[in-house]
Amino acid sequence: MSATRFTYLGPEGTFTEAALRTLPEAATRELVPMVSVPAALDAVRNAEAAAALVPIENSVEGGVTATLDELASGEPLMIYREVLLPISFALLVRPGTALSDVKTVTGHPVAQPQVRNWLRAHLPEAAWESAASNADGARLVQEGRYDAAFAGEFAAATYGLVPLVTEIHDADNAETRFVLVGRPARPAARTGADKTSLVAWLGDDHPGALLELLQEFAVRGVNLMLIQSRPTGAGIGNYCFAVDAEGHISDRRVGEALMGLKRICPKVRFLGSYPRAGVAPGEVGAARPGTSDSDFVEAADWLTRCLDGRS
Repeated sequence: MSATRFTYLGPEGTFTEAALRTLPEAATRELVPMVSVPAALDAVRNAEAAAALVPIENSVEGGVTATLDELASGEPLMIYREVLLPISFALLVRPGTALSDVKTVTGHPVAQPQVRNWLRAHLPEAAWESAASNADGARLVQEGRYDAAFAGEFAAATYGLVPLVTEIHDADNAETRFVLVGRPARPAARTGADKTSLVAWLGDDHPGALLELLQEFAVRGVNLMLIQSRPTGAGIGNYCFAVDAEGHISDRRVGEALMGLKRICPKVRFLGSYPRAGVAPGEVGAARPGTSDSDFVEAADWLTRCLDGRS
């Protein structure tokens, strides 16, 4: 395995690259752009890179389906870190282009919902075409295939473009969550401000099937931070669910919730427990009464005394 190489969704100049460069360890790694999320993750699976940084969730558009689907299928991978990056777009054009010259625009599909209102107000006649990434859109503008691209302002210099308009975003405080993914190993150490990610498949389609899955978390006081359905490809009505739960797999309530899922679901894929970005341990509220580790230990001791006739 190349322990000195990290891959990311490229090309150069993507928000993913900007997010990766916020990690201290990135300063000592070779950062290799890849053409797609699957390509970035396959490099890790094939031991060509130690880890990959990919987008997984946007505060406006929701889950990034390409990443969720890749983590749910193929050779298993694990999440070890997450990064939150504020997102604001610039309209990048070739030098000398005026706003009235822009007839075609491009960008990543996730970018479009974040700039839709701005487009409607300022470029209502412009035709949108999706690109593999925002930076790839900038490259296509450089090549003359489109008039403008929505990308990070920092990408302009890389592609010989200029930012015609900056600070474009329909929603204030928009941000994207990225995850650092590696091959399976022991989860990152518990910090007290953690998140656990997994994918669970329902056994069959029956009334209350999803409720049964959710109850495994609810009865143990585990807060869910994300749940998103994804088709399995096995036909209409067949879904798996990507889940982010508050807490670490070593927390008794989280571990027992995962065991509960394993009992009722035909397949559960553990994607990792890792520190929450931007949250300090002291900022996490206490567990609900009856759901702390000490409560689980006390209950187990009580059951043992009952079995021994000492209750």
